Amino acid sequence: MTKADPTDISRRHLLIVAGASAAVGASPFCHDAVAAPAVKPVAPSTPPPVHSAKVSLQINGSVRDLMLDTRTTLLDALREHLHLTGTKKGCDHGQCGACTVMVDGQRINSCLTLAVMHEGAKVTTIEGLGTPENLHPMQAAFVKHDGYQCGYCTPGQICSAVAVLDEIKAGVPSHVSDDLNAEPQATALEMRERMSGNICRCGAYSNIVDAMTEVAGSRA
Repeated sequence: MTKADPTDISRRHLLIVAGASAAVGASPFCHDAVAAPAVKPVAPSTPPPVHSAKVSLQINGSVRDLMLDTRTTLLDALREHLHLTGTKKGCDHGQCGACTVMVDGQRINSCLTLAVMHEGAKVTTIEGLGTPENLHPMQAAFVKHDGYQCGYCTPGQICSAVAVLDEIKAGVPSHVSDDLNAEPQATALEMRERMSGNICRCGAYSNIVDAMTEVAGSRA
């Protein structure tokens, strides 16, 4: 029998080698693979136009005129534009009460409302309640009864506490009022219910109630 010549390649073997080479060439991991056609980059979309509006607010007794993006919250207007940083940004979702201020005598979460919605309104922040030399009675009571620990929620707590006692004095009932037609009383239950939207991570709730009780007694 004649010994096979190693250089002799059959047609079948040639087809197998050619097919394997084609498969490797098509692999995306092969450096010799044909590059995919370049994808033309998409130009970034033009940002929406910023709409600004002039807003006039009476902040702590002083009229302040601001030119604001209409999407600016009252909280950001106070902190970022007027630099009244006593009002705190906590959860920014209206769940903790750290941003509580009083607008036309009503307490609100300033992170949930736009500044342009309160044109001409009277806004009272913690800076407008008292000064270190002349504390508001509620501020003095918080100091006396240690109604704060870290102090971060304290501005919102105090603003809310002042508004709560005003609500009770005005005869506004709450969910725990036994008789909606009777004049509500500044009981611990009433005050705790009305203050439930203000969260204190340090747990100074009992001290806060003591401070409010003292102020309520002085108003009687």
